[in-house]
Amino acid sequence: MKIAVYSAQPYDRRFLDEARATLPGVDATYFSDRLELDTVPLAQGCTAVCVFVNDILDAPVLQALHALGVRAVLLRCAGFNNVDLQTATRLGLFMARVPAYAPEAVAEHALALVMTLNRRTHRAYARVREGNFALDGLLGTTLHGKTVGIVGAGQIGACAARIFHGMGCKVLISDPAPTPQLDGVAERASLETLLAQSDVVSLHCPLLDATRHMINTTSLARMKRGAMLVNTSRGGLIDTAAVIEALKSGQLGALAIDVYEQESTLFFEDHSSDIIADDVFQRLMTFPNVLVTGHQGFFTMEAMREIAAVTFANLACYMQGSECANALPTH
Repeated sequence: MKIAVYSAQPYDRRFLDEARATLPGVDATYFSDRLELDTVPLAQGCTAVCVFVNDILDAPVLQALHALGVRAVLLRCAGFNNVDLQTATRLGLFMARVPAYAPEAVAEHALALVMTLNRRTHRAYARVREGNFALDGLLGTTLHGKTVGIVGAGQIGACAARIFHGMGCKVLISDPAPTPQLDGVAERASLETLLAQSDVVSLHCPLLDATRHMINTTSLARMKRGAMLVNTSRGGLIDTAAVIEALKSGQLGALAIDVYEQESTLFFEDHSSDIIADDVFQRLMTFPNVLVTGHQGFFTMEAMREIAAVTFANLACYMQGSECANALPTH
């Protein structure tokens, strides 16, 4: 069986090749190109494709893949907001994801963003490299005793709640599902209450119609003035234009993001010699109280190995015709 791997970086090849060795008879071809309609022909002769968070899996792409002979689509990520589930179901495509891979990795990255932005360690590092040991402008706050709001208490959100609780924070969680696993760790609250009381708000929920731009002008106005907002989930949870206005007015005290709504044309590539044409992103980067990382929250050795192993376990399910626990829900 042949599989085309899209959006493949050198590190993807390393871990995927390790996992592929456990599944004889599978030949993988790697492409750095993102999957979109123009790159569908790269999958010529392949029965399966493997994709990542910013690959496009809308109706035209899925139809073109099916016409090419592709019958299985393997997502090496948890989110599937980029998939047209109705079309995938109609075409009878096998669709599977990696629902959980080292959730601690993303939760720990959220903590790293909070600590870095709060204590200005990124600015301190740059100063010391230039021989500047002055402390002016580096004043932070003590995280112990602060209130941290976790929006979305799935595996990653639950890990984040435990981490912040362990640091002595009061933790509030907002999630439509019951959270008995967090009894004694966090208090349940409505989103409105969480926003109003939290010194730090960390987003850990999927991107759905109901959650798109959940952080907007209205919700930002409900936040405690000067609070920090952290997003390590999906860029579309935030209305970036509204966040910029809140930063300008001081309503939002700080912003740390590992995801960005228009990241598909920016992240995972080296643009250091390019002029970035995204004016909204460029405006964000002018704020001293904004910290951006390029979707690296998942990027640990443990998570990469788990992603690769589960991806090829999903492919094995397809090859064997067995039930796959990680199959995407039918529309």
